[in-house]
Amino acid sequence: MKLERKHLEKAMDYLTYRKLIDTLLLEGKTTGRNQSASLTEYARLNVARMKRVDKTIEIIPDLQKAISAIKSGQTWVVITEGWCGDTAQIVPVFYALSKLNDKINLQLVLRDENTELMDQYLTNGKSRSIPKLIVTRTENLEEIFNWGPRPERLQKQFYKLREQNLPYKEITEKLHSWYSKDKTITTQKELLTLFTNMH
Repeated sequence: MKLERKHLEKAMDYLTYRKLIDTLLLEGKTTGRNQSASLTEYARLNVARMKRVDKTIEIIPDLQKAISAIKSGQTWVVITEGWCGDTAQIVPVFYALSKLNDKINLQLVLRDENTELMDQYLTNGKSRSIPKLIVTRTENLEEIFNWGPRPERLQKQFYKLREQNLPYKEITEKLHSWYSKDKTITTQKELLTLFTNMH
C-alpha cells in the first residue's frame, strides 16, 4: 500500500495546523486521541519552540539551491501531532523549505487520525514515531523518499539515553538542548542529501 488521495482528506497546511493547536490550547486540549494535563503542557511549550524556529531558521545555501531546482510538482505529507516535541523542532523546517518553491505542496496530517498511513512508516517496524516526512510526486502520489522521525545522530543518542533508563523528562530535556544548539543544521543536511540524490 502507498500514500493515497484518501490519506489527504483530513490534511491541512502549516498555518491551519498552527491555528488548530492554538485553538485547542484555549480549551485546555491538544491534538490526538490521548488528552492529559502533561500533553497539553507539551503542546504549549511546542508553540514557543515552533515560533522560535520559524523566526530564527536560516536555510543552508546548498539546500536552498536544491529545493529551488525542483521542476515538477511535489506533495510533502507530514505526519505530526501538536504535543510531540520533535515535530515542534522539525516541522517548521519543512514549512520554511516549502516556501522556497511553489511546486511544493506541504500537507500535514495528524498521526492518531491516520493510523493506517502511520503504520506504513513505523520506526524499526514497531513505533509510531513522528514527525515523518513523505515526499511524493503530486501527479500520482508516488513516493520519492521519506524521512524521520529525527536526525540520525540524535536518534542514536536517543537510543543510548533510553538504554540508561533515564526518566522521560530528562531524555526530552537532553534532546531539546541538542536541537537548540544544532539550530536545524543537521536536519537540513540530511534533507539536502536526500534531495540531491532524488530521481
